Amino acid sequence: METIKAKLNKKLSSSQIIIISFAAGILLGALILMLPISSASGEWTSFADALFTATSALCVTGLVVQDTATYWSTFGHAVIITLIQIGGMGIVTMAIFFSALSGKRIGIRGRSIMQDSISADKVGGIVELTGFIIRMTVIFELFGAVAMAPAFCSEFGILRGIWYSVFHSISAFCNAGFDLMGVNGKFSSLTSFASSPSINIALIALILIGGIGFSTWDDMRKNKLRVTRYRMQTKVILTVTLALVILPALYFFFFELGKLPLGERVLGSLFQSVTLRTAGFNTVDLTLLSEAGIAIMIAVMLVGGSPGSTAGGMKTTTLAVMLSNAISVFRRREHTHFFGRRIPEEAVKSAATIVTMYLVLFIGGGCIISRIEGLPLLTCLFETASAVATVGLTLGITPGLGLISRAILILLMYCGRVGGLTLIFAAVSGVTGNTQRLPQEKITIG
Repeated sequence: METIKAKLNKKLSSSQIIIISFAAGILLGALILMLPISSASGEWTSFADALFTATSALCVTGLVVQDTATYWSTFGHAVIITLIQIGGMGIVTMAIFFSALSGKRIGIRGRSIMQDSISADKVGGIVELTGFIIRMTVIFELFGAVAMAPAFCSEFGILRGIWYSVFHSISAFCNAGFDLMGVNGKFSSLTSFASSPSINIALIALILIGGIGFSTWDDMRKNKLRVTRYRMQTKVILTVTLALVILPALYFFFFELGKLPLGERVLGSLFQSVTLRTAGFNTVDLTLLSEAGIAIMIAVMLVGGSPGSTAGGMKTTTLAVMLSNAISVFRRREHTHFFGRRIPEEAVKSAATIVTMYLVLFIGGGCIISRIEGLPLLTCLFETASAVATVGLTLGITPGLGLISRAILILLMYCGRVGGLTLIFAAVSGVTGNTQRLPQEKITIG
């Protein structure tokens, strides 16, 4: 058995191991969620519903076809939050790290897989970095739970309130968007806590910390507040993240949530902006937003969080590279650069590839679902953007979709979580690149 496993490991690339591990984890999660013990009614759950839920949980998305709070039992909730935690940290990373804790030696190949799983910049020190990430994850989630406990305990009682605090802290940190607020109204998300500062602020902090990326944590740990010493990537991530929080928040404050009281309006605007980092919670009814508001949310959702984070999407660095490349073209500069550092051409090509892939999946999926279900295209595009960017926000159509449309969303969630380049590299693994230079000929652009 060990020989077969070793042979498979040698034949499979890191990208292939990652996508196979996620697929296996989803299937196992679905089989467990099908069991009568996982549902509140004690009945078997259909494979289709269990598969959708397991995919959404392990891919830290948050789209659901059954209300999480009322349909699943406490055991089912525990399974879901476990899948979320594993998916947020990376299934391969956690498996290898706990293997190391048991005393097994991690070889170069295992370290390389861990590097790819968390998008680290180097193999050296990867086990130590992973240990730091897991320790900090526990600390952040614990602090988040403590911050939310008073509000939840006051609403639901001590034991239930503590469980709700832990569940939502993990879900927020992992940018998953699963909630247990269906007890106040099915699929209501956190609308009943729209005016609670402790819940809103705690969730905002957890979402942002989980979404800026593990390498960013490491850089900030080493250099503290000495911003000038941060790596170029860290500066880019923090700059773009700040812009993508402030600008949508200002839009929501002035144009969408004007009817709310001032305090709730401020919290609501900031929360809706931050949750677009791929967290998937909402404190206002999204169906009441204008079409312009929906379109802005789609655009920000597609960008998502940062590389090597618990968030999904095309990533903040991809947006930054594409914008900087456009500015370089406009200003007739030869190279793209940030903070006095030149960006390699390979990074620009990778960014363009990722953007193209996400747009094809998001638009193609939306058009197919709109055609099949007979629903407005913008509404369907919102759901497919939410799925492929692993956000979890919804305009309420997902539970009523047919099997084909649900299968499309499952595929989009899976592709969005394992990553566009991971899928591409897995598909072309073992293919030797063609270094032959063909004759050049000009083509008119624009």
